[in-house]
Amino acid sequence: MKQVLESLLQSTFATLIEQGVVPEGTTPRIQIERTRDKSHGDFASNLAMMLAKPAKKNPRELAQLIVDNLPANTDIEKVEIAGPGFINFYMNAASQHAVIHQIIEKKQTFGLSKVGESKKVQVEFVSANPTGPLHVGHGRGAAYGATVSNLLAAVGYDVHREYYVNDAGRQMNILATSVWLRYLEALGEPLSFPSNGYKGEYIKDIAATVQASIGEQYRFDVATVFDGVPDDEPTGGDKETHIDGLIDNARKLMPEGGYDTFFNAALDSILADIKEDLEAFGVTYQEWFSERSLTSNGHIDKAVAMLKEKGKLYEKDGALWFKSTEYGDDKDRVVIRENGQSTYFASDIAYHLNKFERGFDQVINIWGADHHGYIARVMASLNALGLDETKLDVLLVQFANLYRGTEKLQMSTRSGSFVTLRELREEVGADAARFFYVTRKSEQHMDFDLELAKSESKDNPVYYIQYAHARSCSVQKKLADKGWNWDLDLGLNQLELLNTEHELSLTTKLGAYPDVLLRAATHHEPHQLATYLRELAQEFHTWYNAHKIIIDDENLRNARLTLNEAVKQVIQNGLLLLGVSAPESM
Repeated sequence: MKQVLESLLQSTFATLIEQGVVPEGTTPRIQIERTRDKSHGDFASNLAMMLAKPAKKNPRELAQLIVDNLPANTDIEKVEIAGPGFINFYMNAASQHAVIHQIIEKKQTFGLSKVGESKKVQVEFVSANPTGPLHVGHGRGAAYGATVSNLLAAVGYDVHREYYVNDAGRQMNILATSVWLRYLEALGEPLSFPSNGYKGEYIKDIAATVQASIGEQYRFDVATVFDGVPDDEPTGGDKETHIDGLIDNARKLMPEGGYDTFFNAALDSILADIKEDLEAFGVTYQEWFSERSLTSNGHIDKAVAMLKEKGKLYEKDGALWFKSTEYGDDKDRVVIRENGQSTYFASDIAYHLNKFERGFDQVINIWGADHHGYIARVMASLNALGLDETKLDVLLVQFANLYRGTEKLQMSTRSGSFVTLRELREEVGADAARFFYVTRKSEQHMDFDLELAKSESKDNPVYYIQYAHARSCSVQKKLADKGWNWDLDLGLNQLELLNTEHELSLTTKLGAYPDVLLRAATHHEPHQLATYLRELAQEFHTWYNAHKIIIDDENLRNARLTLNEAVKQVIQNGLLLLGVSAPESM
């Protein structure tokens, strides 16, 4: 119906220009919104207020002229002017029931659109360092990124889902050295484990696997391992220089390929675990992009050369610096260190250059909120390279706080004290986890209540919505128990019998689904769809409790069965986009 009203208002707008009420060249964007309060009609437009200034008229006076020139349409019951000049449209019941026909006809495709025009969009999300299992904080980014991708695809974008594997750099070296040290421990070497090493039990598991494969091949005594290494923090030293010293010794002591044995064992094991975990969480990717490939394929060298050619780099203290302050960053950034090694930032520049060279129309980075400071420097690099920064959207996701009762659970990967995403799934289920993660705006803090997520009550939104779907499925079983069949054609022809307040309200809510889906997709806000589904479930439960569906009146019975089917379909469609199942029984 929005399209019908937009067409009517467009025609009226043309008439007002012909009459000289609105000057030629005026091009307002006609906006039609569903009303929240039924007393204000079904739809409302602020066109009169938009045109008031160019027309040099009072908005209410202009609204009256718009109404007077509005073409007749049988779908409109009445039109009223409200407030400062809003135009409220009240639709007749037959026009509202048309949405039920659409849902029954389109089924799984109801609400989908081609607004995206097949534009290529890359969505990079999660991209957690492969230094340990995913924890519940990563789960929110996974659920959000996967759902944003689903929503964009639903409105016509060609979506490419990508995970950036940080398989290079200092953290990976700390990981590899941590595995080597646990390997030495398992062989009986009485060493003091570094305070800045990775301490989780999974490190011991990887070390045990390596030991089973190579035996004592890379065993060294403690004195040799710690020779020349600065003191650790507990003994008055610095934990960073201590772990760096151990990394250097690991590289020096083991022959060529030895260090890689531990590096690759850690990377392969953890990355395989991450892939398995995400797949079980309903999250899949078209590509797992390796940071190391940026070096091996020459992407970093290319990006640095381009910046150098454009005069955006300078040398200082033996390092190569990028002039990011020229583009609003708070300080310049090192891209090549004094030792000739590239920085994380150099990898970021090369990776984003690679994204743009792959021809995406839009690039979306979904980062943790702690990466907020990275935005300015990445945007600066795009500008310096002559790329269109408007093609990059950075969406920030706050980590979720997990509570068990009143206890807030820790999520420190380094210390090994955290709740994994896998443990969360096993406790509350993937459905509850996926849904809870997207119930709030991504940039807002959220507390994940384990007890609520597991409860079977209307206070648990995912249970409440799934129960609505299961309840609608049960209607057909009850019908079969009566020995009756659902006559779809009869139901569609008798929809005018659905005239109670509950039925009209439920039908109106069904009609809002395409608009909600489009807004959720284009604004990257899955919580809008989650909220809508809960409201739809509430409308359904209210109607179901107030009106019997399996009744003797054949016409009304089939009309209500058809409405029930439409509700079931829309709930199923919406849950699918959120990555949540729609059970037929509960």
